[in-house]
Amino acid sequence: MSDVLVIIPTYNEIENIEKMIDTVMALPDGFDLLIIDDGSPDGTADAVRRKMSQYPGRVNLECRSGKLGLGTAYIHGFKWALKRDYQYIIEMDADFSHNPADLTHLYHTCKDNGADVCVGSRYISGVNVVNWPMGRVLMSYFASAYVRTVTRMNLRDSTAGFVCYRRRVLETINLDRIEFKGYAFQIEMKFKAYKLGFKIVEYPIVFVNRQLGTSKMNSGIFGEAVFGVCKLRAKAITGSLNK
Repeated sequence: MSDVLVIIPTYNEIENIEKMIDTVMALPDGFDLLIIDDGSPDGTADAVRRKMSQYPGRVNLECRSGKLGLGTAYIHGFKWALKRDYQYIIEMDADFSHNPADLTHLYHTCKDNGADVCVGSRYISGVNVVNWPMGRVLMSYFASAYVRTVTRMNLRDSTAGFVCYRRRVLETINLDRIEFKGYAFQIEMKFKAYKLGFKIVEYPIVFVNRQLGTSKMNSGIFGEAVFGVCKLRAKAITGSLNK
């Protein structure tokens, strides 16, 4: 078994999932994969099962009934990984907005260079986003600036969803007390790691808007992030953040 697991939540990703699995399986570091599918009606789970036969022991599938939220999918995956011997756990999208080749950089930044958390950052070296509408780029960029101001966490891309965690980080964070499900989930995980004293490093990536399938982003998810940040800061001040 590999020491690194890549977790990919899916909902209606039939156009992308088989190619994504093949691409990750071809990488030199021997990544294992866990796909968490939230009842996709388009056959995503069946496609993953076909790949499980092709890559026995390396591709895994957990099926959930209904769309239960991105954050709960990752928590499910984190707990699945912690029941096994994985030392590094990576979050990643299914739609190729994250370049699978960058998995190697995130993994080795933690394994070889001492990071506890490595964030694939769109904004650490300028604005590296391709094919997003300008309004969405500005919304995302200024959301991260807002998070830095409120939390005092020195991260350029706090809402990033391409992240590698050392096992000990996920063992230390109280996963049962993670509150948010969308963008705010990503902020909450990083903020709790930061407040617990873990070393967070940003690695520059280029984020490319999906070519196939439908985006799951909506204003409600974004709004959760904006208002959730103040709640996180308040909990940090009162000492209840990880209780």
